[in-house]
Amino acid sequence: MFKKILIANRGEIAMRIIRCCQEMGIDTVLAVSEEDRDTLPAQFATEVVCVGPARAKDSYLNQNALITCALGTGCEAIHPGYGFLSENADFAEKVEKSGLTFIGPSSEMIRLAGDKESARSLMKKSGVPVVPGSDGILKDPEEAREIAEKIGYPVLIKASAGGGGRGMRIAQNEEEIENAFQEAQAEALAAFGNGDLYLEKLILKPHHIEVQILGDHDGHIIQLGERDCSMQRRNQKLIEEAPAVVLSPKTRLDIQRAALKAAKAVRYESAGTVEFVLDPSGKFYFIEMNTRIQVEHTVTEMVTGIDLMREQIRIAAGLPISFKQSEVHVNGHAIECRINAENPANNFAPCPGKVSFAHLPAGMNVRVESAIYSGSRVSPYYDSMIGKVIVKGGGRLDAIRKMRVALEEMTIDGVTTNTDFLYLIMHERDYVRGDFDTSYLKDHTDKILKWDSESKKRRRA
Repeated sequence: MFKKILIANRGEIAMRIIRCCQEMGIDTVLAVSEEDRDTLPAQFATEVVCVGPARAKDSYLNQNALITCALGTGCEAIHPGYGFLSENADFAEKVEKSGLTFIGPSSEMIRLAGDKESARSLMKKSGVPVVPGSDGILKDPEEAREIAEKIGYPVLIKASAGGGGRGMRIAQNEEEIENAFQEAQAEALAAFGNGDLYLEKLILKPHHIEVQILGDHDGHIIQLGERDCSMQRRNQKLIEEAPAVVLSPKTRLDIQRAALKAAKAVRYESAGTVEFVLDPSGKFYFIEMNTRIQVEHTVTEMVTGIDLMREQIRIAAGLPISFKQSEVHVNGHAIECRINAENPANNFAPCPGKVSFAHLPAGMNVRVESAIYSGSRVSPYYDSMIGKVIVKGGGRLDAIRKMRVALEEMTIDGVTTNTDFLYLIMHERDYVRGDFDTSYLKDHTDKILKWDSESKKRRRA
Protein backbone atom coordinates (compact mmCIF):
# COMPACT_ATOMS: atom_id res chain seq x y z
CA MET A 1 0.00 0.00 0.00
CA PHE A 2 1.07 3.58 -0.64
CA LYS A 3 2.69 5.50 2.20
CA LYS A 4 2.12 8.98 0.79
CA ILE A 5 -0.26 10.35 -1.86
CA LEU A 6 -0.46 13.75 -3.55
CA ILE A 7 -4.00 15.10 -3.84
CA ALA A 8 -4.35 17.18 -7.00
CA ASN A 9 -7.72 18.67 -6.20
CA ARG A 10 -9.61 20.87 -3.74
CA GLY A 11 -12.83 21.33 -1.77
CA GLU A 12 -15.06 18.50 -0.63
CA ILE A 13 -13.42 15.82 -2.80
CA ALA A 14 -10.01 16.68 -1.33
CA MET A 15 -11.52 16.24 2.15
CA ARG A 16 -13.05 12.91 1.08
CA ILE A 17 -9.67 11.63 -0.11
CA ILE A 18 -7.88 12.90 3.01
CA ARG A 19 -10.34 11.15 5.34
CA CYS A 20 -10.03 7.89 3.45
CA CYS A 21 -6.23 8.07 3.47
CA GLN A 22 -6.21 8.76 7.20
CA GLU A 23 -8.29 5.62 7.77
CA MET A 24 -5.87 3.64 5.60
CA GLY A 25 -2.77 5.02 7.33
CA ILE A 26 -1.60 6.95 4.27
CA ASP A 27 0.01 10.39 4.51
CA THR A 28 -1.32 13.09 2.19
CA VAL A 29 0.28 16.02 0.42
CA LEU A 30 -2.28 18.57 -0.73
CA ALA A 31 -1.41 20.62 -3.81
CA VAL A 32 -3.10 24.01 -3.43
CA SER A 33 -3.35 27.26 -5.31
CA GLU A 34 -2.50 30.51 -3.57
CA GLU A 35 -6.27 31.02 -3.21
CA ASP A 36 -6.68 27.77 -1.24
CA ARG A 37 -3.85 28.01 1.31
CA ASP A 38 -6.28 28.37 4.25
CA THR A 39 -9.07 26.00 3.17
CA LEU A 40 -10.30 23.10 5.30
CA PRO A 41 -8.41 20.41 3.34
CA ALA A 42 -5.20 22.41 3.83
CA GLN A 43 -5.73 22.18 7.58
CA PHE A 44 -6.15 18.39 7.57
CA ALA A 45 -3.62 17.19 5.01
CA THR A 46 -0.28 15.91 6.31
CA GLU A 47 1.57 18.43 4.14
CA VAL A 48 0.51 21.37 1.95
CA VAL A 49 2.41 22.68 -1.08
CA CYS A 50 1.40 25.68 -3.18
CA VAL A 51 1.64 24.89 -6.89
CA GLY A 52 0.57 28.19 -8.43
CA PRO A 53 -1.73 31.22 -8.56
CA ALA A 54 -5.49 31.14 -8.09
CA ARG A 55 -6.57 30.41 -11.64
CA ALA A 56 -6.92 26.68 -12.25
CA LYS A 57 -4.81 26.75 -15.43
CA ASP A 58 -1.87 28.01 -13.36
CA SER A 59 -2.29 25.59 -10.47
CA TYR A 60 -4.69 22.62 -10.52
CA LEU A 61 -4.17 22.19 -14.27
CA ASN A 62 -0.39 22.78 -14.12
CA GLN A 63 0.73 19.24 -14.87
CA ASN A 64 4.48 19.72 -14.48
CA ALA A 65 4.08 21.57 -11.18
CA LEU A 66 1.90 18.79 -9.75
CA ILE A 67 4.32 16.03 -10.74
CA THR A 68 7.31 17.99 -9.46
CA CYS A 69 5.48 18.54 -6.19
CA ALA A 70 4.69 14.83 -5.84
CA LEU A 71 8.27 13.77 -6.54
CA GLY A 72 9.74 16.46 -4.32
CA THR A 73 7.65 15.43 -1.30
CA GLY A 74 8.27 11.70 -1.64
CA CYS A 75 4.80 10.73 -2.84
CA GLU A 76 4.25 7.43 -4.61
CA ALA A 77 0.95 8.30 -6.27
CA ILE A 78 -1.31 11.15 -7.36
CA HIS A 79 -5.04 11.18 -6.75
CA PRO A 80 -6.78 13.57 -9.17
CA GLY A 81 -10.26 13.39 -7.61
CA TYR A 82 -12.82 14.46 -10.22
CA GLY A 83 -12.77 17.35 -12.68
CA PHE A 84 -9.50 19.17 -13.39
CA LEU A 85 -7.00 16.52 -14.65
CA SER A 86 -8.86 13.40 -13.54
CA GLU A 87 -9.67 12.30 -17.11
CA ASN A 88 -6.67 13.81 -18.86
CA ALA A 89 -4.80 10.99 -20.58
CA ASP A 90 -1.71 13.13 -21.23
CA PHE A 91 -1.42 13.90 -17.53
CA ALA A 92 -1.90 10.25 -16.56
CA GLU A 93 0.86 9.31 -19.02
CA LYS A 94 3.24 11.92 -17.59
CA VAL A 95 2.53 10.59 -14.10
CA GLU A 96 3.27 7.03 -15.25
CA LYS A 97 6.52 8.05 -16.98
CA SER A 98 7.67 9.90 -13.87
CA GLY A 99 7.54 6.65 -11.90
CA LEU A 100 4.45 7.68 -9.93
CA THR A 101 1.10 5.88 -9.85
CA PHE A 102 -1.96 7.61 -11.23
CA ILE A 103 -4.93 6.70 -9.03
CA GLY A 104 -7.33 5.90 -11.79
CA PRO A 105 -7.16 3.88 -15.00
CA SER A 106 -4.05 3.91 -17.17
CA SER A 107 -3.51 6.64 -19.74
CA GLU A 108 -4.25 4.07 -22.45
CA MET A 109 -7.62 3.23 -20.88
CA ILE A 110 -8.49 6.90 -20.45
CA ARG A 111 -7.81 7.48 -24.15
CA LEU A 112 -9.90 4.48 -25.06
CA ALA A 113 -12.79 4.82 -22.60
CA GLY A 114 -12.57 8.33 -21.19
CA ASP A 115 -12.42 9.93 -24.61
CA LYS A 116 -16.11 9.90 -25.36
CA GLU A 117 -15.87 9.51 -29.11
CA SER A 118 -13.37 6.63 -28.86
CA ALA A 119 -15.66 4.97 -26.34
CA ARG A 120 -18.66 5.36 -28.64
CA SER A 121 -16.81 3.60 -31.45
CA LEU A 122 -15.70 0.77 -29.17
CA MET A 123 -19.21 0.29 -27.77
CA LYS A 124 -20.62 -0.04 -31.28
CA LYS A 125 -18.13 -2.85 -31.99
CA SER A 126 -18.95 -4.49 -28.64
CA GLY A 127 -22.69 -4.57 -29.22
CA VAL A 128 -23.62 -1.92 -26.65
CA PRO A 129 -26.40 0.35 -28.00
CA VAL A 130 -25.20 3.92 -28.67
CA VAL A 131 -26.99 7.16 -29.56
CA PRO A 132 -26.80 7.94 -33.31
CA GLY A 133 -24.16 10.57 -34.07
CA SER A 134 -20.75 11.33 -35.55
CA ASP A 135 -18.22 8.55 -36.20
CA GLY A 136 -15.24 10.59 -35.07
CA ILE A 137 -14.03 13.98 -33.90
CA LEU A 138 -15.71 16.87 -35.70
CA LYS A 139 -13.39 18.85 -37.98
CA ASP A 140 -15.48 22.01 -38.06
CA PRO A 141 -19.03 23.39 -37.78
CA GLU A 142 -19.73 22.47 -41.39
CA GLU A 143 -19.14 18.77 -40.74
CA ALA A 144 -21.38 19.03 -37.66
CA ARG A 145 -24.06 20.60 -39.85
CA GLU A 146 -23.84 17.80 -42.42
CA ILE A 147 -24.20 15.05 -39.80
CA ALA A 148 -27.06 16.86 -38.08
CA GLU A 149 -28.92 17.05 -41.39
CA LYS A 150 -28.63 13.27 -41.76
CA ILE A 151 -29.74 12.23 -38.26
CA GLY A 152 -32.17 15.10 -37.65
CA TYR A 153 -32.39 17.91 -35.12
CA PRO A 154 -32.09 18.58 -32.24
CA VAL A 155 -28.47 17.51 -31.75
CA LEU A 156 -25.98 17.73 -28.92
CA ILE A 157 -22.41 18.89 -29.54
CA LYS A 158 -20.19 17.50 -26.77
CA ALA A 159 -16.60 17.68 -25.57
CA SER A 160 -14.80 14.41 -26.13
CA ALA A 161 -12.77 14.94 -22.93
CA GLY A 162 -13.87 15.78 -19.41
CA GLY A 163 -17.35 15.74 -17.94
CA GLY A 164 -19.56 17.54 -15.44
CA GLY A 165 -21.79 18.96 -18.16
CA ARG A 166 -19.07 21.22 -19.51
CA GLY A 167 -18.39 21.59 -23.21
CA MET A 168 -21.94 20.66 -24.19
CA ARG A 169 -24.32 22.71 -26.37
CA ILE A 170 -27.67 21.94 -27.99
CA ALA A 171 -28.43 22.95 -31.57
CA GLN A 172 -32.13 22.97 -32.40
CA ASN A 173 -31.61 23.80 -36.06
CA GLU A 174 -28.99 24.56 -38.73
CA GLU A 175 -28.67 28.21 -37.68
CA GLU A 176 -27.56 27.24 -34.15
CA ILE A 177 -24.77 24.84 -35.18
CA GLU A 178 -22.04 27.48 -35.57
CA ASN A 179 -22.51 29.08 -32.14
CA ALA A 180 -23.04 25.72 -30.42
CA PHE A 181 -19.79 24.40 -31.89
CA GLN A 182 -17.73 27.45 -30.95
CA GLU A 183 -19.17 27.76 -27.43
CA ALA A 184 -18.72 24.05 -26.67
CA GLN A 185 -15.15 24.12 -27.96
CA ALA A 186 -14.20 27.23 -25.99
CA GLU A 187 -15.64 25.80 -22.77
CA ALA A 188 -13.95 22.43 -23.33
CA LEU A 189 -10.57 24.07 -23.91
CA ALA A 190 -10.92 26.18 -20.76
CA ALA A 191 -12.09 23.30 -18.55
CA PHE A 192 -10.06 20.35 -19.87
CA GLY A 193 -7.39 21.76 -22.17
CA ASN A 194 -8.87 19.69 -25.01
CA GLY A 195 -11.22 21.17 -27.60
CA ASP A 196 -12.16 17.98 -29.46
CA LEU A 197 -15.90 17.69 -30.07
CA TYR A 198 -18.34 15.08 -31.35
CA LEU A 199 -22.04 15.14 -32.11
CA GLU A 200 -24.97 12.93 -31.21
CA LYS A 201 -28.73 12.94 -31.60
CA LEU A 202 -30.43 14.62 -28.64
CA ILE A 203 -32.81 12.13 -27.02
CA LEU A 204 -35.78 14.19 -25.82
CA LYS A 205 -37.02 13.88 -22.24
CA PRO A 206 -34.66 11.05 -21.23
CA HIS A 207 -33.61 9.76 -17.85
CA HIS A 208 -29.86 9.87 -17.19
CA ILE A 209 -28.87 6.49 -15.77
CA GLU A 210 -25.34 5.52 -14.79
CA VAL A 211 -23.91 2.25 -13.50
CA GLN A 212 -21.05 2.23 -10.99
CA ILE A 213 -18.25 -0.16 -11.87
CA LEU A 214 -14.97 -1.32 -10.36
CA GLY A 215 -12.24 -3.21 -12.18
CA ASP A 216 -8.89 -4.51 -10.93
CA HIS A 217 -5.57 -5.70 -12.39
CA ASP A 218 -6.66 -9.34 -12.22
CA GLY A 219 -9.46 -8.74 -14.70
CA HIS A 220 -12.29 -8.75 -12.18
CA ILE A 221 -15.04 -6.27 -13.09
CA ILE A 222 -17.98 -5.66 -10.79
CA GLN A 223 -21.05 -3.46 -11.04
CA LEU A 224 -22.55 -1.88 -7.92
CA GLY A 225 -25.97 -0.92 -9.23
CA GLU A 226 -27.26 2.15 -10.98
CA ARG A 227 -28.05 5.77 -10.13
CA ASP A 228 -30.65 8.12 -11.58
CA CYS A 229 -29.04 11.50 -12.25
CA SER A 230 -31.87 13.07 -14.26
CA MET A 231 -32.51 16.13 -12.08
CA GLN A 232 -30.15 18.56 -13.82
CA ARG A 233 -29.78 22.24 -14.51
CA ARG A 234 -27.79 23.41 -17.53
CA ASN A 235 -26.56 19.85 -18.17
CA GLN A 236 -25.13 19.59 -14.66
CA LYS A 237 -26.49 17.16 -12.11
CA LEU A 238 -28.24 18.59 -9.08
CA ILE A 239 -29.88 15.59 -7.42
CA GLU A 240 -28.84 11.95 -7.72
CA GLU A 241 -30.37 8.83 -6.26
CA ALA A 242 -29.90 5.08 -6.08
CA PRO A 243 -31.46 2.82 -7.13
CA ALA A 244 -33.23 4.23 -10.21
CA VAL A 245 -36.93 3.61 -9.58
CA VAL A 246 -37.81 4.33 -13.22
CA LEU A 247 -36.27 1.00 -14.32
CA SER A 248 -38.25 -2.20 -14.63
CA PRO A 249 -36.53 -5.31 -13.23
CA LYS A 250 -35.72 -6.48 -16.76
CA THR A 251 -34.35 -3.11 -17.91
CA ARG A 252 -32.28 -2.86 -14.72
CA LEU A 253 -30.71 -6.24 -15.42
CA ASP A 254 -30.14 -5.36 -19.09
CA ILE A 255 -28.51 -2.00 -18.36
CA GLN A 256 -26.24 -3.50 -15.70
CA ARG A 257 -25.18 -6.24 -18.12
CA ALA A 258 -24.51 -3.62 -20.80
CA ALA A 259 -22.33 -1.69 -18.33
CA LEU A 260 -20.31 -4.82 -17.56
CA LYS A 261 -19.93 -5.51 -21.27
CA ALA A 262 -18.70 -1.95 -21.81
CA ALA A 263 -16.19 -2.15 -18.95
CA LYS A 264 -14.89 -5.53 -20.11
CA ALA A 265 -14.43 -4.19 -23.65
CA VAL A 266 -11.74 -1.84 -22.37
CA ARG A 267 -10.48 -4.20 -19.61
CA TYR A 268 -11.31 -1.44 -17.18
CA GLU A 269 -9.29 -0.94 -13.98
CA SER A 270 -10.25 1.50 -11.17
CA ALA A 271 -13.55 3.10 -10.19
CA GLY A 272 -15.71 4.50 -12.96
CA THR A 273 -19.17 4.70 -14.42
CA VAL A 274 -20.91 3.68 -17.61
CA GLU A 275 -23.57 6.24 -18.51
CA PHE A 276 -26.78 5.79 -20.47
CA VAL A 277 -29.84 7.73 -21.51
CA LEU A 278 -33.21 6.02 -21.14
CA ASP A 279 -35.82 7.27 -23.58
CA PRO A 280 -39.57 7.50 -22.77
CA SER A 281 -40.20 4.14 -24.46
CA GLY A 282 -37.77 2.36 -22.12
CA LYS A 283 -34.89 1.92 -24.59
CA PHE A 284 -31.44 2.83 -23.33
CA TYR A 285 -28.32 4.02 -25.14
CA PHE A 286 -24.70 4.29 -24.07
CA ILE A 287 -23.46 7.89 -24.00
CA GLU A 288 -20.07 7.81 -22.24
CA MET A 289 -17.74 6.29 -19.68
CA ASN A 290 -16.40 8.35 -16.80
CA THR A 291 -12.92 7.12 -15.92
CA ARG A 292 -12.80 8.58 -12.41
CA ILE A 293 -14.55 8.68 -9.07
CA GLN A 294 -17.75 10.70 -9.41
CA VAL A 295 -19.37 13.39 -7.32
CA GLU A 296 -22.34 11.11 -6.67
CA HIS A 297 -20.38 7.99 -5.72
CA THR A 298 -21.68 8.59 -2.21
CA VAL A 299 -25.24 7.41 -2.93
CA THR A 300 -23.90 4.06 -4.11
CA GLU A 301 -21.79 3.83 -0.96
CA MET A 302 -24.87 4.49 1.15
CA VAL A 303 -26.98 1.70 -0.36
CA THR A 304 -24.19 -0.88 -0.73
CA GLY A 305 -22.06 -0.12 2.34
CA ILE A 306 -18.92 -0.28 0.15
CA ASP A 307 -16.23 2.40 0.37
CA LEU A 308 -15.53 3.19 -3.29
CA MET A 309 -12.67 5.57 -2.53
CA ARG A 310 -10.89 2.89 -0.52
CA GLU A 311 -11.38 0.37 -3.33
CA GLN A 312 -10.07 2.85 -5.90
CA ILE A 313 -6.87 3.41 -3.91
CA ARG A 314 -6.43 -0.33 -3.28
CA ILE A 315 -6.80 -1.10 -6.99
CA ALA A 316 -4.23 1.57 -7.90
CA ALA A 317 -1.82 -0.10 -5.46
CA GLY A 318 -2.21 -3.38 -7.35
CA LEU A 319 -4.59 -5.08 -4.91
CA PRO A 320 -7.72 -6.95 -6.03
CA ILE A 321 -11.26 -5.77 -5.37
CA SER A 322 -11.99 -6.80 -1.78
CA PHE A 323 -15.39 -8.43 -2.49
CA LYS A 324 -17.21 -10.50 -5.10
CA GLN A 325 -20.17 -9.59 -7.31
CA SER A 326 -22.36 -11.94 -5.28
CA GLU A 327 -21.56 -9.90 -2.16
CA VAL A 328 -22.95 -6.63 -3.60
CA HIS A 329 -26.44 -5.94 -2.25
CA VAL A 330 -28.47 -2.76 -2.62
CA ASN A 331 -30.39 -1.94 0.54
CA GLY A 332 -32.79 1.00 0.91
CA HIS A 333 -32.75 4.19 -1.12
CA ALA A 334 -30.23 7.07 -1.09
CA ILE A 335 -30.51 10.64 -2.39
CA GLU A 336 -27.79 13.24 -2.83
CA CYS A 337 -28.35 16.99 -3.19
CA ARG A 338 -25.50 19.16 -4.43
CA ILE A 339 -25.21 22.37 -2.44
CA ASN A 340 -24.02 25.15 -4.74
CA ALA A 341 -23.14 28.75 -3.93
CA GLU A 342 -25.43 30.08 -6.65
CA ASN A 343 -28.64 32.03 -7.10
CA PRO A 344 -31.39 29.98 -8.79
CA ALA A 345 -33.43 33.19 -9.25
CA ASN A 346 -30.57 34.69 -11.32
CA ASN A 347 -30.10 31.83 -13.79
CA PHE A 348 -28.05 29.93 -11.20
CA ALA A 349 -25.30 32.55 -11.26
CA PRO A 350 -22.34 31.71 -8.95
CA CYS A 351 -22.30 33.58 -5.63
CA PRO A 352 -18.79 33.60 -4.16
CA GLY A 353 -18.05 35.31 -0.86
CA LYS A 354 -17.39 34.72 2.82
CA VAL A 355 -19.43 32.18 4.78
CA SER A 356 -20.28 34.10 7.95
CA PHE A 357 -21.96 31.09 9.59
CA ALA A 358 -22.39 27.44 8.66
CA HIS A 359 -24.36 24.69 10.35
CA LEU A 360 -24.44 21.33 8.58
CA PRO A 361 -27.18 18.73 9.17
CA ALA A 362 -26.57 15.43 10.94
CA GLY A 363 -28.45 12.42 12.25
CA MET A 364 -28.92 8.75 11.47
CA ASN A 365 -28.20 7.98 7.80
CA VAL A 366 -27.41 11.63 7.04
CA ARG A 367 -24.02 12.36 5.49
CA VAL A 368 -22.51 15.71 4.53
CA GLU A 369 -19.42 16.10 2.33
CA SER A 370 -18.17 19.68 2.40
CA ALA A 371 -15.13 21.87 3.00
CA ILE A 372 -16.98 24.96 4.25
CA TYR A 373 -17.08 26.25 7.82
CA SER A 374 -17.96 29.49 9.55
CA GLY A 375 -15.48 32.07 8.28
CA SER A 376 -14.43 30.15 5.16
CA ARG A 377 -14.48 31.69 1.70
CA VAL A 378 -16.21 30.51 -1.46
CA SER A 379 -13.77 31.34 -4.24
CA PRO A 380 -14.86 32.94 -7.52
CA TYR A 381 -12.18 30.98 -9.38
CA TYR A 382 -13.65 27.48 -9.15
CA ASP A 383 -16.84 25.46 -9.43
CA SER A 384 -19.73 26.74 -7.32
CA MET A 385 -20.41 23.41 -5.58
CA ILE A 386 -19.59 23.76 -1.89
CA GLY A 387 -20.98 20.52 -0.52
CA LYS A 388 -23.26 17.53 -0.79
CA VAL A 389 -26.00 16.25 1.50
CA ILE A 390 -26.63 12.52 1.23
CA VAL A 391 -29.37 10.62 3.05
CA LYS A 392 -30.54 7.02 3.15
CA GLY A 393 -34.03 5.74 3.85
CA GLY A 394 -35.73 2.38 3.89
CA GLY A 395 -37.47 3.38 0.66
CA ARG A 396 -37.58 6.35 -1.69
CA LEU A 397 -40.33 8.26 0.13
CA ASP A 398 -38.54 7.72 3.44
CA ALA A 399 -35.35 9.13 1.88
CA ILE A 400 -37.22 12.15 0.51
CA ARG A 401 -38.64 12.93 3.96
CA LYS A 402 -35.20 12.60 5.50
CA MET A 403 -33.70 14.93 2.87
CA ARG A 404 -36.40 17.54 3.58
CA VAL A 405 -35.41 17.55 7.25
CA ALA A 406 -31.69 17.71 6.44
CA LEU A 407 -32.09 20.65 4.04
CA GLU A 408 -34.31 22.47 6.52
CA GLU A 409 -31.59 22.11 9.14
CA MET A 410 -28.77 23.26 6.87
CA THR A 411 -27.82 26.88 7.50
CA ILE A 412 -25.28 28.76 5.41
CA ASP A 413 -25.13 32.53 5.90
CA GLY A 414 -23.04 35.06 3.98
CA VAL A 415 -23.40 33.51 0.51
CA THR A 416 -26.49 32.66 -1.48
CA THR A 417 -27.01 28.92 -2.02
CA ASN A 418 -29.51 26.67 -3.76
CA THR A 419 -30.59 24.99 -0.49
CA ASP A 420 -34.11 26.44 -0.49
CA PHE A 421 -34.51 25.52 -4.15
CA LEU A 422 -33.55 21.91 -3.43
CA TYR A 423 -35.89 21.85 -0.43
CA LEU A 424 -38.79 22.89 -2.66
CA ILE A 425 -37.94 20.21 -5.23
CA MET A 426 -38.27 17.63 -2.46
CA HIS A 427 -41.92 18.77 -2.15
CA GLU A 428 -42.66 18.81 -5.88
CA ARG A 429 -45.44 16.33 -6.62
CA ASP A 430 -43.79 15.18 -9.84
CA TYR A 431 -40.48 14.55 -8.11
CA VAL A 432 -42.10 12.62 -5.28
CA ARG A 433 -43.89 10.46 -7.85
CA GLY A 434 -40.67 9.95 -9.82
CA ASP A 435 -42.25 11.67 -12.82
CA PHE A 436 -39.31 13.75 -14.10
CA ASP A 437 -36.54 13.68 -16.69
CA THR A 438 -33.44 15.68 -17.60
CA SER A 439 -35.56 18.57 -18.93
CA TYR A 440 -37.65 18.89 -15.77
CA LEU A 441 -35.90 21.89 -14.23
CA LYS A 442 -35.75 23.69 -17.55
CA ASP A 443 -39.55 23.51 -17.67
CA HIS A 444 -40.36 23.95 -13.96
CA THR A 445 -37.72 26.26 -12.43
CA ASP A 446 -39.91 29.37 -12.77
CA LYS A 447 -42.76 27.67 -10.93
CA ILE A 448 -40.47 26.49 -8.13
CA LEU A 449 -38.95 29.97 -7.78
CA LYS A 450 -42.44 31.49 -7.60
CA TRP A 451 -43.30 29.20 -4.70
CA ASP A 452 -40.02 30.18 -3.03
CA SER A 453 -40.83 33.89 -3.42
CA GLU A 454 -44.34 33.45 -2.05
CA SER A 455 -43.08 31.37 0.86
CA LYS A 456 -40.53 34.07 1.83
CA LYS A 457 -43.24 36.75 1.67
CA ARG A 458 -45.41 34.73 4.08
CA ARG A 459 -42.49 34.21 6.45
CA ARG A 460 -41.73 37.94 6.50
CA ALA A 461 -45.41 38.75 7.14
